[in-house]
Amino acid sequence: MKVVLLADVKGSGKKGQLVNVSDGYARNFLFPKKLAKEANAQAMNELKNAEEAKAYKIKTETEAAQKAAALLEGKTVKVTAKAGQGGRLFGSVTAKEIAEALKAQYQVDVDKRKISIDGEIKAFGSYSCEVKLYAGITAKVYVMVGEDN
Repeated sequence: MKVVLLADVKGSGKKGQLVNVSDGYARNFLFPKKLAKEANAQAMNELKNAEEAKAYKIKTETEAAQKAAALLEGKTVKVTAKAGQGGRLFGSVTAKEIAEALKAQYQVDVDKRKISIDGEIKAFGSYSCEVKLYAGITAKVYVMVGEDN
């Protein structure tokens, strides 16, 4: 019997897959626990629509990430920080501060966990970091740390 899985089922498949299982397994286990539904025309149409929606979502997110990468690539983000003698900062410049500066200066919202910094930023100067915008789409951004007025 062909069924569409509504949840991941160990040994059968993942959610949204069309699988062939025995009639008894489907009637006595999958259907009562609402883990699957029979693969009739309506269920097949819903499955097809869900796959198309997922493909469209991935396409639009990829396009948005590519636009953001083109906008950010090679740009310099200015971050200010307080420092003591010799230009050493009190604390360090974190990925959170860089993400906030990117949003303020370039209107690009980036998750702080997607920013990888080469080493720690504990002094004034220019540093490079990589921003991961989507799977396989990254942008190299330079961070200029200046003195707080």
